[in-house]
Amino acid sequence: MDSIVVTGGAELRGTIPVAGAKNACLTLMPATLLTDEPLTLTNAPRLSDIRTMTQLLQSLGVEVTALQEGRVLAMSSHDLTSVRADYDIVRKMRASNLVLGPLLARAGRAVVSLPGGCAIGARPMDIHIAGLEALGARIELRDGYLHAEAPRGLRGAVIEQRFASVGATENVVMAATLAKGTTVLRNAAKEPEIVDLAKCLRAMGAKIDGAGSDTITIQGVERLHGATHPVVADRIELGTYMIAPAIAGGEVELTGGRRDLLPTFCEKLEEAGVTITETNAGLRVARANGRVRAVDVTTGIFPGFPTDLQAQMMALMCTADGVSVLEETIFENRFMHAPELMRMGARIAVHGGQATVTGVERLRGAPVMATDLRASVSLILAGLAAEGETRVARVYHLDRGYERVEEKLGAVGARIERVRGD
Repeated sequence: MDSIVVTGGAELRGTIPVAGAKNACLTLMPATLLTDEPLTLTNAPRLSDIRTMTQLLQSLGVEVTALQEGRVLAMSSHDLTSVRADYDIVRKMRASNLVLGPLLARAGRAVVSLPGGCAIGARPMDIHIAGLEALGARIELRDGYLHAEAPRGLRGAVIEQRFASVGATENVVMAATLAKGTTVLRNAAKEPEIVDLAKCLRAMGAKIDGAGSDTITIQGVERLHGATHPVVADRIELGTYMIAPAIAGGEVELTGGRRDLLPTFCEKLEEAGVTITETNAGLRVARANGRVRAVDVTTGIFPGFPTDLQAQMMALMCTADGVSVLEETIFENRFMHAPELMRMGARIAVHGGQATVTGVERLRGAPVMATDLRASVSLILAGLAAEGETRVARVYHLDRGYERVEEKLGAVGARIERVRGD
């Protein structure tokens, strides 16, 4: 297995381009199932999760061609050959469940394995199922698969989600585009990825209002057509690389970055003493002399502090002046990176969904192990600020969500390299 080796102590200066959003692209790709005409996505990230979704769509009969070194995905599902999403593919990535709504809408039936992904909590499918059943689908769980059918087609409905689930919002919105009548989805997720999906679906002929608010209205249409759509910038990659100069020192410009993608996160960084400046190309981030200040963080649904940036923020707080409390409200089991940071000299006490971090002047390099996608990059960030060498093992997690992290950080002065394993 590959490892990432970081030698700390180097300030970062230069420019990092922000890739297209993994979570947006993984949602946009299944939208091709809603039409028999071509859908082309530009600014696609080059990640293992994108390859997994490609494999899943191809197993359903979708033609997927990667162009311009993988940054453009040309897809066509004019001839679906299957409605079954097999466990062998779905187990690798939770976002695989996003084929459920489109298959139901287009083909009237779907057989989809329960999903896999990172071990950061239960993340149940019940909100997805409840929303699709409200549209008229019949769904049963048998032998680890969701067997769904809509023999009379899907029909618009008023749906109140018990939690503003991003994935359930995406599944319901896609399914409702081809349902008869009007669907009103309340307590909808507001994330930028939802707004990006709605933009793409509208380009395909869907009638959607309210994306980005807690109420989305979808007027069903008979068919959707093809389109070309650019994937929105990855706000989690953006936030991760904003923390890099904050923890290591220096100044970095993130091209393609936008403050509105991370409003609460930006406020917290500034509260900690980090300078964020909007430029014509994106955002410039710099740390003044000395340590950052400790700040408290509570994760929440958008526009709150993203749970996917909690591990990275913990790494920063490990070197802050003072004591910070990080509260995780979205997923259980999402402090698994804490023991690894403690191997580097961090002072962290975890009690249920809350972690108390007492900042230290300097972390120490150590061999550590990634436990999930965001935890892996938090250890790399910690390594930038540590004395000596940090070796992060099991970085296959990292490759699911970060495009060539060693090249991007290396280009701004980080001493980082990938060591190939067997």
